[in-house]
Amino acid sequence: MSALTDELKRGLDAPICLTWELTYSCNLACVHCLSSSGRRDPRELSTSEAMSVIDEMRALQVFYVNIGGGEPTIRPDFFSLVEYATDNQVGVKFSTNGSRIDQATARRLTDLDYTDIQISLDGADAVTNDAVRGEGSFATAMKAMENLADAEFGPFKISVVMTRENIPQLDQFSDLADRFDAQLRLTRLRPSGRGADVWHQLHPTHDQQIDLYHWLLNHPNVLTGDSFFHLNALGPDNLEGLNLCGAGRVVCLVDPIGDVYACPFVLHDEFRAGNVRDEGGFTNIWRRSDLFLDLREPQSPGACASCGQFDACQGGCMAAKFFTGLPLDGPDPECVTGHGEPALAGVQNARLPSPTSDHSKPIPVTFIGRSPVT
Repeated sequence: MSALTDELKRGLDAPICLTWELTYSCNLACVHCLSSSGRRDPRELSTSEAMSVIDEMRALQVFYVNIGGGEPTIRPDFFSLVEYATDNQVGVKFSTNGSRIDQATARRLTDLDYTDIQISLDGADAVTNDAVRGEGSFATAMKAMENLADAEFGPFKISVVMTRENIPQLDQFSDLADRFDAQLRLTRLRPSGRGADVWHQLHPTHDQQIDLYHWLLNHPNVLTGDSFFHLNALGPDNLEGLNLCGAGRVVCLVDPIGDVYACPFVLHDEFRAGNVRDEGGFTNIWRRSDLFLDLREPQSPGACASCGQFDACQGGCMAAKFFTGLPLDGPDPECVTGHGEPALAGVQNARLPSPTSDHSKPIPVTFIGRSPVT
């Protein structure tokens, strides 16, 4: 294991990347939404409070913040916050469904410095995508990409959550990215938020995981955000990236009301470290919270010790284990060496953890250039 990996496991003075969900408000209702978004929480951080968090990021020398939601562009102060961050040398990457990126917005985004955009897409065609993200969402995302291209924004990203329905479309996603001179980013489906309800039917099969592993090895320029380090147990070659769980070590999440969680995929009280409104703010939480300090201690391989692949896969994803009822020192539910399925069978009738809150709502969805879908 590299010296860098050992150092990162002990945690850093500031997160490499801070994920910040600006709002739970969303005009879509994706079936796998990690934060069960839909309705705005009235306790959202105000503009001034959010700017204070950005001030802390600047002081901590956070390289960039990954903004999401919900749909972050719904917040009326979205551009004010993005501009405040970039003016203070905090780079911004934000994820969007594209529904609000019309031609004028695309031009405005092009004029911003230190800003990167990820358009979320879950199918290389409308049938596959819209089954997950809602009717008309594929056409809307495509229109947003066309608007960004016409505005000469530059290389944006296309972000795809891998499911058993879209893994057969890997080459099509790659072709789509090439068409727009964009970068493809693939992430793992976690059983978090509404994703817990569909994980068993949508997560990739064992054979698909093997296919994905080899496809990623052959496409090293595709970004993964270290989503698939559990696949390294297939070895001998490792996928690109740090290949470790960075929760509370190099990453964390701030939610719309200022709660700080160790991992963007585990919005649960057990992994809540504090609130940015508390004394000492975000900086005190990152550097002194009991939860984060505990996560930075050496972790036992637990049940994975006898496998022989722990150094390669690090036991897999904490969020995937937690929300499927598996112990954190147990195997990943998608363990490619075959230990996940028996472990899942052992908790089949157990009561599983639920997300801290559910903001879902049945809502009409309005898309650019289309009539509302009811």
